[in-house]
Amino acid sequence: MPAPPPSPPGAGHDQAAGFAATWLRANCPCGRCRDPASGQRLVSLTDLPAQVRVAAMAESGGELRITFWPDGHEAAFSRSWLARQSAPAADERTEGAKRLWTAAAFPDGPPGWPWPEYQARDAVRLAGLAALLRDGMMLLRGVPAEPGAVLAVAGSMGYVRETNYGRLFDVRVTATPSNLAFTGLPIAPHTDNPYRDPVPTVQLLHCLAGAAAGGDSGLVDGFAAAGLLRREDPDAFGILAGTPVTFAYADDATELRATRPVIGLDPAGQIREIRFNNRSMEPWRPGGAADGPDPVASAAAFYAAARAFAEILARPALMLTFRLEPGDCVAFDNTRVLHARTGFAATGTRHLQGCYADLDGVSSTVGVLRRRTPA
Repeated sequence: MPAPPPSPPGAGHDQAAGFAATWLRANCPCGRCRDPASGQRLVSLTDLPAQVRVAAMAESGGELRITFWPDGHEAAFSRSWLARQSAPAADERTEGAKRLWTAAAFPDGPPGWPWPEYQARDAVRLAGLAALLRDGMMLLRGVPAEPGAVLAVAGSMGYVRETNYGRLFDVRVTATPSNLAFTGLPIAPHTDNPYRDPVPTVQLLHCLAGAAAGGDSGLVDGFAAAGLLRREDPDAFGILAGTPVTFAYADDATELRATRPVIGLDPAGQIREIRFNNRSMEPWRPGGAADGPDPVASAAAFYAAARAFAEILARPALMLTFRLEPGDCVAFDNTRVLHARTGFAATGTRHLQGCYADLDGVSSTVGVLRRRTPA
């Protein structure tokens, strides 16, 4: 490889304004480096010099102009843009970006909005979807209690995520249920589709008809519950965060498996995902980073940790219990909020329709609404 030309005498620097020269060169906003229409880069990292220095710089009118060595490329950066880049990168999916809660925070049930206003006013839709991202849930009231209406709700926040259950699915008692959801049995707090990779990140449930008695819904903030486990039993938290668990589902037309920890962490150790569903958890097998040399002891430790987490999830103080009435549609973050229900008579008429969507669609819609909604 040929040696780079000599550094400019007395003028070369490895950084400017607190940013590395290589960083500045890679993020040049000029029309030769970025497409003005799409904002996407026109040059790859391998098109840039391997060694970059700042040959000259000047500031005027809140703009920093830089000439780079060795290619003589010129770039202009606004000081306001550079200031925004100085802030640490934030992942809006982690616990630090959320408002964690217990049942006491919502004495009247999940935060709710009237469907007609949500449809008609950007500010109302923005408030509802922002709550879905922040609190992990929102409730719309007055959605027409008609089959398929839940798809319109999902479309208002992004796109429907189609699965083996179809674009939408019915939750009601069936004669030959392929899932315990299609019975009148009580169901403990869980996340949906943990056997899928990627898992659907938003779930919607729309009430068409309620049960005469029972069938109440429950939501638990899984990030808050995992935080309690981390404080009360750090060893159990470490096991659930470090042990891959296989979840599986099969019927006549489907066979699905996914292997992930119950508590998913980001590289900084923050809680980012909960994947917990005892009904579809496969038998524990050794192989995770938290496993010791004794598989018998490791299995016992895993099931003790899973039980400790399940006991926290079942605490009444964490369970937000409410009743869905016809026309109510609840949406929640399926990677954070666990849902449950009480039992009801299998001869009743309780009928929910559900579908899935994705958080990136919700985030996109929120971003667009914020651009066009006055503060």
